[in-house]
Amino acid sequence: MSKPLSDQELHNLAMNIVGKDLEVRGFEFIAVNSQLKRHPQFVCIDKNNQRYFVIVKASKIIEEPITFDVIWMETFKKHAQSQQAKVLFAGVGLGNVKNKEFPPNFNEEYLLQYEGIQFLDVSQN
Repeated sequence: MSKPLSDQELHNLAMNIVGKDLEVRGFEFIAVNSQLKRHPQFVCIDKNNQRYFVIVKASKIIEEPITFDVIWMETFKKHAQSQQAKVLFAGVGLGNVKNKEFPPNFNEEYLLQYEGIQFLDVSQN
């Protein structure tokens, strides 16, 4: 019998997808936080030792790009700026192959909506 992924399992899957993308891009991980609704999920540095806070949002698959709460993000960007960090956002849509409105099932194929990592300018605050 198929078991749908829990919210935490969906979040972890989204983090794995984004984490692999960050590795391919050459980022080095300083800290990883996989706890649901705790931010940032990744603290990374690039080859120039620039610090980045990475926010990962797992969502159901939608027709538009996956977005974030703008008001909350402005507060988070101020925090990042105070830490001399830049902010990256990655929205990850996950869905069941039989019906994208439902979450994927454990150990089964899934649908993926991922437009990549988005740079959010902290200097505009």
